[in-house]
Amino acid sequence: MNHKHPHYPHLFEPLDLGFTTLQNRILMGSMHTGLEEEKNGFKKLARYYRERADGEVGLIVTGGVAPNRAGWVFPFSSRLASKAQVPKHRIVTDLVHETGTKICLQILHSGRYGYHPFCVAPSAIRAPINRFRPKALSEKGVRSTIDDFARCAELTRLAGYDGVEIMGSEGYLINQFIAEKTNRRSDRWGGDFTRRSRLPTEIVQAVRGRVGDDFIIIFRLSMLDLVKGGSSWDQVVTLAKSIEKAGATIINTGIGWHEARVPTIATMVPRATFTWVTGQLKHEVGLPLVATNRINMPDEAERALAERRCDMVSMARPFLADPHWVSKTRLGKIQDINTCIGCNQACLDHIFSKQTASCLVNPRACRELEAPVVMAQVSKSIAVVGGGPAGLACSCAAAERGHRVTLFEKESEIGGQFLLAANIPGKEEFTETLRYFKAQLGKLQVKVKLQTVPSVEALVAYDEIVIATGVRPRELRIEGSDHHKVISYQELISGQQEAGKKVAVIGAGGIGFDAASYLLHEPDSRPDPDKFMAEWGIDRDYRGSGGICAAVEAEPLREVFLLQRKTTKPGATLGKTTGWIHRSMLKRNGVKFLVGVRYLSIDDRGLKIEQQGETKTLEVDTVVVCAGQESQIELASRLDEAEISYHLIGGARKAAEVDAKRAIFEAFELADAM
Repeated sequence: MNHKHPHYPHLFEPLDLGFTTLQNRILMGSMHTGLEEEKNGFKKLARYYRERADGEVGLIVTGGVAPNRAGWVFPFSSRLASKAQVPKHRIVTDLVHETGTKICLQILHSGRYGYHPFCVAPSAIRAPINRFRPKALSEKGVRSTIDDFARCAELTRLAGYDGVEIMGSEGYLINQFIAEKTNRRSDRWGGDFTRRSRLPTEIVQAVRGRVGDDFIIIFRLSMLDLVKGGSSWDQVVTLAKSIEKAGATIINTGIGWHEARVPTIATMVPRATFTWVTGQLKHEVGLPLVATNRINMPDEAERALAERRCDMVSMARPFLADPHWVSKTRLGKIQDINTCIGCNQACLDHIFSKQTASCLVNPRACRELEAPVVMAQVSKSIAVVGGGPAGLACSCAAAERGHRVTLFEKESEIGGQFLLAANIPGKEEFTETLRYFKAQLGKLQVKVKLQTVPSVEALVAYDEIVIATGVRPRELRIEGSDHHKVISYQELISGQQEAGKKVAVIGAGGIGFDAASYLLHEPDSRPDPDKFMAEWGIDRDYRGSGGICAAVEAEPLREVFLLQRKTTKPGATLGKTTGWIHRSMLKRNGVKFLVGVRYLSIDDRGLKIEQQGETKTLEVDTVVVCAGQESQIELASRLDEAEISYHLIGGARKAAEVDAKRAIFEAFELADAM
């Protein structure tokens, strides 16, 4: 009997692998969370994966685990090399297997990306993103590495996993052997492509020999290196065929090396941009293929499968944002999906600064054991003032715990700073978060009072008062700051005011960068994969190595100057993993960065500044002020005067950088404590 899902027939079709069947076509992609290294980490990890398994994902791939010490991502990171480590992993596999979900462990050898003095590589060439120079593996070292992969897989089987994923992409060790760029060897493991691709093939063969036929082997193949000296398309196809022959079960897509200067997962990458490359390989091999990167909602996932670009879709960060993505999709509750907005602020940025990962839109991610939703013992009446990210998150989290919540917002719609963010080119995903919050307010029966500023008298009636009134732009205090050429970033980005052809942006923090980016794009330009690929030099025809070509020179919409008082690099406070993207995008569009600037005055001619002792006037039509924010605390001050206690969260508590992550985390913490 064929019970096809009415809206997502391809997503919910089981995948028969011969010896086992996956319940649907959705794979939770590998992601390092940092839980592995924490105290009691495996219990926390088990809870984290179990929640996604309860959410009905078909197959989970764990974060990368090293097969030996040289393969560590950083010192003492996760490694599986002895039987003594097996029982810890059993905690994870046993808990996941109580559901219908399968789980594979990813074996990752970091090669020259290993951030430690024992790192090794095919050749002793240092990675541009690492200060440690790797040691070139000897012939014996290569052989023992293959053996370590096979041994790790054998231990994985003992630990109760359903399979392994062999990490052959992203510029890690296996990928380093494959690419001419990083492999300068002249023995049997280097030279022509056949010899350079011997390592991945022999690893797959050795693993298959050690684990038997009824064990999943996923090979993560770099289908688009996006670096000079990377693989050509013919080489990708040749390798895929030999991986199939060597005994892999599934081939997963890898896009871009970590050192590639092309964004591959950040929010400005249009959805499903890279599925074409998986689709191209579909004609060449018989194994099931997995498409990946920036697939975050059911329609994109279903389309990729329906158009036969892949047999499964992989999503990683979307399962941080919403562990129940799959079950909500199956039940048609798309409005209830808490969408991953690709911001990287609490996941990748955390990992790269040695913190445990979480999620900006879901602070419970990776804290399932410590911060589950616990119903309140006493249901209180709670007033939340301010419908920006902090107020929305607090209202929903408190209502979910059984409190009766009223949300007051002075504007005619909720959203606060997120409404502005959603207007920035490449940040369109923020509208999804607002859609999610709106759906939750309705579902949790939060009373929403728009265009309302509550009086102190009205607030006294509530058991708890939460002030989340956010920030307002700080005004510029120089001569001529009231000139008609001067507008605030809020007026610009909300569309209330339009900028002229030549614009000076005062302040090069996150909002200054957003304002500059807004000024360079046509209003209402929708995310377009082809345009994105042309702008970043991705060769859709894949004519050369690495799949890269010269970027198309864009004709900037305006001439923009981005100025800051500090003499440091502009955008120093931007996200760890995304800052370089914004800097490079503005440079390419001809934005002129001026640092160490003193602002003197504004008149009909433009903006007068002093830089390195020299005074000059920038002849601009518009001056956009992004000189920071200040907290809106008028209501809080009135409550102070009346000696009424309240809680202060988000931008109202601290206006430093507009920080949605901090605002939402504070909101959840408060809601859990009330």
